[in-house]
Amino acid sequence: MCGITGVFAYAAGSLRLDAATLDRMTDSLAHRGPDDRGTHLDPALGLGLGHRRLSIIDLSPAGHQPMATADGSLWIVLNGEIYNHVSLREELRRRGVSFRSRSDTEVILHLYAQHGDAAVERLEGMFAFALFDARRRRLLLARDRIGVKPLIYAEAEGHFFFASEPRALLQHPLVPRTLDRRSLLRCLSFLSAPAPETVFEGIRKLPAGHRMLVDRAGVRIERFWDALDAPPVADELARDDPVAASEVRRILQESVRARMMSDVPFGVFLSGGVDSSANVALMAACSDRPVETFTVGYDGAKVGHLNELEHARRIAERYGTNHHEVIIDHGSVLRCLPELVECLDEPVLDPVCVPLLYVSRLARESGIRVIQVGEGSDELFLGYDTYMQALRMMANLRWFTRAPRGMRSAIHRAVSPLLRAVGHRASDWDRVLARGVPGGQMFWGGAVQMDDRDKRSLVPDPSSLESGWSIVGPFHDELSKRWPAADDAARITYVELRERLPELLLMRIDKILMWTSVEGREPFLEYRLVELALRLPQAMKLRGGETKALLKRAVADLLPEDLLYRRKLGFPAPMDEWFHTKKLGSLVRETLRTSPLVRDGILSGPGVQAIVDEHFSGRKGRGRWLWTLFMLSLWYRRWILGEHVP
Repeated sequence: MCGITGVFAYAAGSLRLDAATLDRMTDSLAHRGPDDRGTHLDPALGLGLGHRRLSIIDLSPAGHQPMATADGSLWIVLNGEIYNHVSLREELRRRGVSFRSRSDTEVILHLYAQHGDAAVERLEGMFAFALFDARRRRLLLARDRIGVKPLIYAEAEGHFFFASEPRALLQHPLVPRTLDRRSLLRCLSFLSAPAPETVFEGIRKLPAGHRMLVDRAGVRIERFWDALDAPPVADELARDDPVAASEVRRILQESVRARMMSDVPFGVFLSGGVDSSANVALMAACSDRPVETFTVGYDGAKVGHLNELEHARRIAERYGTNHHEVIIDHGSVLRCLPELVECLDEPVLDPVCVPLLYVSRLARESGIRVIQVGEGSDELFLGYDTYMQALRMMANLRWFTRAPRGMRSAIHRAVSPLLRAVGHRASDWDRVLARGVPGGQMFWGGAVQMDDRDKRSLVPDPSSLESGWSIVGPFHDELSKRWPAADDAARITYVELRERLPELLLMRIDKILMWTSVEGREPFLEYRLVELALRLPQAMKLRGGETKALLKRAVADLLPEDLLYRRKLGFPAPMDEWFHTKKLGSLVRETLRTSPLVRDGILSGPGVQAIVDEHFSGRKGRGRWLWTLFMLSLWYRRWILGEHVP
């Protein structure tokens, strides 16, 4: 796992990049790669490459990057891991290719020499890379199928810039530090900026499963994989629960084993839920030494109900792990804020970033460099109560979604005041109806923070707001076009795969873990498991209201029955409670009272204050909304205005 950056003057007369600037771009990513650094500058070809290395595979100097072929015709910088690099290496050796290292990076160079751009489709793993072909004077870039690794880019004056994080691009004078207001307002709903935009004007991100080609003709982007590309599953799998569960178990076991590929110590985050506990069990079966497990818990009587420490300890004892714990409270939030703002050069507004930072730091301090995490399981196998609620509403309100848009709008206007007056449960139906008005589809994502109506009071000019449907609508449309018979569960999973997983959940893992120089790996997001889970029928994933029924069947022999079937808690952060503590509450109120986002006309002062008053008066818990506004204000000060955040 590493940090990559570079500049290519694809349509400029000369390269506007000196060694000092390339060094600054590269070293701004030092947290992603503390073990080694390298740069390559070739003004004649208009190319500069930078790399920071976190040594995981082949710790020798032979794994140094930027890496080139022996004749210097191909150059590459890679961030990620290629899990099938050994089999690819053997295939290439049979064709007469000789290798100078054991690194997966060198495999990509030779695979490209044999297969050209199609080499990307042979890679299995998590990756973002840039490969320069000197003979053709062109740059190939790619982001892995699921979007585990990020790839940021910009263009200016005939120059193409790329990096693992925006902070590297901002070191170059041609890349301005300018806010994209539309993207920032999207963050209010989706907690991060949906691809392909970022919150910086002119800086974009390559969507998951895409590659880019940059040459004299310009910049071209194409998709090389989508979950819908997979054919329908075999009839036996679709009809027979035991057969399907066995196949899920087989793929998951292989995925866990592949992600244990490492020349350095590795471990797993253990929450005590089904996903992480199964992860531990499968790792233990593949390891000849105790698994290292890491858990975070919350201190304080008011938040004790959120702890899963006892469940995690039971699994750790059952599988004989070396177990580590860290306990945090509201004071932990205060202590980590400056570091968190520095880490998140692009907003990731999930408050879970706080406990994730502490447990990641614990892993690093314990000597661990590679961590397996459970991301993706809930999205593939319907693990959240919010999915159950969405499925019920989608089934009960199908008549509403099939009505013409004008009729949907009229119905919603008529019933909305009544639903909001009834109470909390009815207001959920009102919210879902509102989402169904623009495009007829009610599911926008598993963690949509604010709806269109919520945001209107938060901006000076509500007429300038775009609907959240503009983000998720294309995914619904594509599914309907390519798979008309898809059930509602497949629709939920596909939308999550296209937006929330790559741009929020996986970026949360990437940003936080790499800040602590730890590599995260996601065995549930093996692309074959993704393709299978998407195509399996809804009835297999849910049984009598039980979430993740198929996955539980697949791992039933590994976990205690009471743990397997207890109610899912998730990984929440108790912001409602913590914001009512004196120091943190005062800091939040003062930060939002003087927010530069209000001063600069991006957010409405009265709208922000109304949310503050609603929460601190006790009328309604708005901890997550406050966290979003609070962190956006701190982010804007640090990353747009360039101010120090104490």
